[in-house]
Amino acid sequence: MKKLFLAIFIGLVSLTANAQTAPKKAVAAKVITKQTVDIACGECQFKMKGKDCELAVKIDGKPYFVDGKNIDDFGDAHGEHGFCNAVSKAEVTGEIVNNRFKAKEIKLLPVKN
Repeated sequence: MKKLFLAIFIGLVSLTANAQTAPKKAVAAKVITKQTVDIACGECQFKMKGKDCELAVKIDGKPYFVDGKNIDDFGDAHGEHGFCNAVSKAEVTGEIVNNRFKAKEIKLLPVKN
């Protein structure tokens, strides 16, 4: 009987040990503060793969979809000068987390003639 309990105990301990997973490494967020970037529709202007027209910024030459702001927050995205038809400049503050830009602030810059 003691051997049976010992075998069950060892089996449970080994199952518990195998069920443990290594913690994922935390990916450090890259903080962006008042950086001038290109801003437009990720699909229409930056040729990103997505499900719909979605706001994106290009930081240091790499495009990121934006969380925290919507593409229509700045006017009609499909209008003549909207984000689906033109790339604009903006000053942004936020973080890049998991290949997405988490916007805290987006300020569109005036168009230069």
